[in-house]
Amino acid sequence: MTNIPTFTTLGSGPTVLMLHGIGGGHLAFAPQVETLASSGYRAVAWDMPGYGHSAPIEPYNFKGLAQSCVTLIESLQCADLTLVGHSMGGMVAQEVMARRPELVNRLVLCGTSPSFGKPDGDWQREFIAQRTAPLDAGKSMTELAQVLVPQMVGPGSLPEGVRLATVCMSQVPASTYRRALEAIVTFDRRANLTQIRVPTLMIAGEHDRNAPPAVMRKMADAIPNSTYMEMRGIGHLQNLEAPDDFDSMLLNFLALPRELLH
Repeated sequence: MTNIPTFTTLGSGPTVLMLHGIGGGHLAFAPQVETLASSGYRAVAWDMPGYGHSAPIEPYNFKGLAQSCVTLIESLQCADLTLVGHSMGGMVAQEVMARRPELVNRLVLCGTSPSFGKPDGDWQREFIAQRTAPLDAGKSMTELAQVLVPQMVGPGSLPEGVRLATVCMSQVPASTYRRALEAIVTFDRRANLTQIRVPTLMIAGEHDRNAPPAVMRKMADAIPNSTYMEMRGIGHLQNLEAPDDFDSMLLNFLALPRELLH
């Protein structure tokens, strides 16, 4: 039996489950949890295995992460589920769609991609080395966050959102961060995009270098029933950099009657 990951929940109504990125935690969706709960939804934000109080998994891979997510979805017992995935959380969401598509009614993917980097090992080793270099040099996750977060955001980002993102990343255990980086470079669900049959909203940030708009637009072209939106002046942390704009896109998508989405 897979342990149920820890999560935060607020409100009641149709369930919206939010999956954070590599530098996140349930707090990374704090603005959305508030907005959704006050708009008639049950807002749920998990701590991915190894984050917050969620037990780590072994091996740390997308199969296991998707299984943890499915365990949580089944425990929530919801008839209507929207899955929202940011960055690595968007990869977990794609993995859930590939394995258990019947559990999800709508999908929102932000700042994410269907595969990571080039398949040759050198580029990926270089990526991991670059991201872990500060830790290898003895720096803390807090110091790492203070360097990385400002590089991820766009010129139009809200300072409070950037601060919250920095707090989230500084709370990630260094061991989990390393394991998550190693998992991310193995991800490839490009072949499954055409199989995603639920209404899907894609949200890109104009200045996102991790999941560039061109990548997300191409991804949207492959998903049959998808809508692509791009946030001007915003980088990789869309929901924290411009929470009001992000929330209105999300609420508009959730409010559309099912028949209009097909």
